[in-house]
Formats: sequence, C-alpha cells, structure tokens
Amino acid sequence: MRLTDLPRTTSFRLSVLFLALFGVSSLVLFGFLYWQTMSYLITSVDEWLQHDASTYLSAPAEIPQRLQAHAQHDPGGVRPFGFFDRSGRYLAGNLTDLPLHPAPLNRPFEFTLTRNGRQLEFRGVATRLASGELLILSENVHEIDEFRELLLQAMAWGGILMLAVGLAGAALTGLEAVRRINGVTGAIERIVTGDLAERLPTRRGAGDLDRLVHLVNGMLDDIERLMREVKGVTDDIAHDLRTPLTRLLAGLERARRRATSTEEYAAAVDEAIAETKDVLGTFGALLRIAEVEDGARRAGFTKIDLTRIAADVAEFHAPVAEESGVRLSVEAADSAALLEMSGDPSLMFEAISNLVDNAIKFTPAGGQVK
Repeated sequence: MRLTDLPRTTSFRLSVLFLALFGVSSLVLFGFLYWQTMSYLITSVDEWLQHDASTYLSAPAEIPQRLQAHAQHDPGGVRPFGFFDRSGRYLAGNLTDLPLHPAPLNRPFEFTLTRNGRQLEFRGVATRLASGELLILSENVHEIDEFRELLLQAMAWGGILMLAVGLAGAALTGLEAVRRINGVTGAIERIVTGDLAERLPTRRGAGDLDRLVHLVNGMLDDIERLMREVKGVTDDIAHDLRTPLTRLLAGLERARRRATSTEEYAAAVDEAIAETKDVLGTFGALLRIAEVEDGARRAGFTKIDLTRIAADVAEFHAPVAEESGVRLSVEAADSAALLEMSGDPSLMFEAISNLVDNAIKFTPAGGQVK
C-alpha cells in the first residue's frame, strides 16, 4: 500500500470523522462561551447604568450638581453623563451633545462619540424626567470590543491548532495502519508463494487486527502441521510400498517371459493378486497409523489382550513357518494385567504380524521364533 492510499484507510477516515465531530462540538462550545461572556459584560454595564439612573432620579433637584461633580471625577470621559432640557439644550455633565440618533427611553442603546480623533463605542441609558428634562448616562465599551476581538482571535487560533494537531494525529494513525497492512500483505504474499513457515507480523496489543492476526497465525500453524503430516504419510507410503510393488512388477515380468502354459499364467496371476492384497493391506495400515498420530482414530481405542493377538498371529504364520523349517511358539507372561493395553486391535495385529513375518524370513531353517 502506498502513501497515496492513506486517505482510503479506515483508521485515517475514522480519525478525520472524530476530528470533524470534535471540531463541530468545540465550535458550538466556543460559540456558547463567547455568547455567555459578551452577554455578561454587556448586561453588567446595562445594570450599572440603570442603577446609577435610579440613584440620580431619586433626587431630581440635585442632578445638575451631582453631574458636575461626576464630570470632575471623570476627566477622560470614560462614563459621560449628560443633562438636557426639553429642547435638547445642554444643562450639565460631561456629555455635552445628544447622540446623532434619538435615544430610546428607559432601555439600553449604543451610540458613537469622537474622542481624540477616534470613533469610540458607548452604551447608554436615557430617562426623561416628569418636568421634561432628559438624563443620559453612558459608558465607554471600547475595552469590551477589544476583549471581543481578542477572544475571537484566541478561539480562531485555538481552532486552527486543534485542526492541525488532529490532522497530524490522523495522518500518524493512518501511517501506522499502512505500515501494518504492508507487513501483513508482504507476509501473505510470501505464504502464497509456498513459504508456509512465514507468519503474519504481531505486536503487543488486544486490538481487532491483533486478534485477527493471532487467529490467522494459529490457522497457519495447523496448516503447516497438517502438511508435515501429509508429507510424512506420503514418505512412509513410498518407502513401505516400494518393495512389494517392485516384487509385484518383477513377478509379472517373469511370468510374461517364462510362462508357457495356462497353469503357469494362473500361478503368476495368483501371486500378483496376493502381492496386491499385501500392498493394499500395507497402504491401509499406513493410513490408520496416520489417523492414530492425528488423534482421529484414538477415539475408537479399546482394551486389547496382547496374548490373544500374539496367539492369532502365531496361528496365521504357522504354515509359513512350517514350510521354512522354523519353529514358532508363543509364551505369555505370568500376570495377565501386563498384557492388556488400550489400542486398535487391527493395527496391533498387523504390527506384530510384520515383526513375525520378518523374523521367519531371516531365521535359518531349524531356528526358532519365540
């Protein structure tokens, strides 16, 4: 897998999806915090102004004097207060001009004043007295506007940083997935070419891919073991059947060259049939041995009496031993328990029979097989 395939990896897509969800939730959270913060600051200013307006209105006759005292304590005009007559003429305070647009009564409003050549935003409250005069109390909200810009910049840079870190994390996660997939793909390609000893790369962890890799490696172990067993069985078959098949072929060729009568051909055919039966018996025995080694045939094991099987083998080979001039005998142990075991009676008979057959073949006349 190439790096260009990174966006198509599941890990990268999931990381980007979670990043998008986190980004949307963070945007909603930032928006909520921004709205709450700005609302709190503006509401605090409005409540302060309305509280001051209530204080001034509690003593209408003292408003001019109190406004003049306020003007002396606020030379910078951070909180300009003004008192105007019915016609809008200035009476007192450090706010000398009415706002350009008519101020709504008894509710907060925003207006602009020019101070030192700069347009500054103010927030005010206008109240008309019963005698017709207009009282306007205001406060400079320029610092709130600066804080608003600073807050927006901080949120923007935080969002950009979060996006960059999230994309980097998604890329790293995707690259790790690409590296693992490349390793697994390479191992599978080597296994396909015949290297059954190869295994998928593993690492410490309990992820979904790790569990799948362990399962596949276990399956490959079983396949390799079965292939070794098949090879062993085929090697055993080739080894054990070479001699009887060679003997069968030699007998048939000898019959073709030397036989001159029907009786001789019949004898050759009988001999070939006997050799074929031996081959089939050997072949079946090898398959049963393979089943025993694999454990499939062990479920059918029963208690067997070796003395009885040995006696049956001796009875089976007695004619051959007699023709060869070899004396064949069976001696049992004193304890019957020593001659009992769990196994396959047919396989045990064939195993002992093969031993006895070889012993008779290689024992000279007059000898004894016990």
